[in-house]
Amino acid sequence: MRFLPLLLLLLTGPALATEAIVRDGDTIQIGSVTYELAGVDAPELDQPCVDEHADNWACGIEARDRLAKLIGQREVRCEDLGADKIYKDHRTGLCSISGETITLNRSVIQSGYGIGIDAPAKASFKVDEAAAKDKRQGLWRGCFAAPEDFRNKKTDGNMLGASCPPANEKALRAALFPADLPMPPGCNIRAKQVRRAKLTGNVGVYLIPQCQNYATQPKPDRWFCSEEDARAAGYRKALNCQASSSRK
Repeated sequence: MRFLPLLLLLLTGPALATEAIVRDGDTIQIGSVTYELAGVDAPELDQPCVDEHADNWACGIEARDRLAKLIGQREVRCEDLGADKIYKDHRTGLCSISGETITLNRSVIQSGYGIGIDAPAKASFKVDEAAAKDKRQGLWRGCFAAPEDFRNKKTDGNMLGASCPPANEKALRAALFPADLPMPPGCNIRAKQVRRAKLTGNVGVYLIPQCQNYATQPKPDRWFCSEEDARAAGYRKALNCQASSSRK
């Protein structure tokens, strides 16, 4: 993944500028702390959508790039709201550009590149989501699956957006949940949902290119840019991969 370096500040830490990265459309890493924007669920980096012309659209990559462009080289402050409920070891935060009153959380929703999810009252953006939907902003101009449905492979969930004609439902669902999920640039970690992994509290397993059986595994359900990203999403390294890695 081509992480995008930015200049940000951590509200609860020393008032010193530090290099940070935008991981995806609703995730910012500041030093060793990774924040999920509270009240926001943006497309996963490997998530595909369909645009208003019925063409395949790498909406997850565009959502990340939009957030990076929104921040630019400006300083950002994040108010820590506690541990994230989905991503392991991530925090949730209300983040804003230094000197501005509107949060990045609200800006992402207003741009249409994220949907509102349950959150504390201070991070509730349902009104902003409704306005973005009415204006067909961002994702809403095309057809997309809720990021949660994409993560969970809920292929029969609601299709969202202004360009989801019922007559094309079968083709649209095939595009939103492709059997051969395209790999985002630089994100070559393969992940597969595995039922037995759920017995240990994981979603599935992942393999890195150094694993001996990397190329022979079934088509992945997800692609990740780093092992940290895969672990945060609930995947563990495949046991046979760990064995082969230890022998190197």
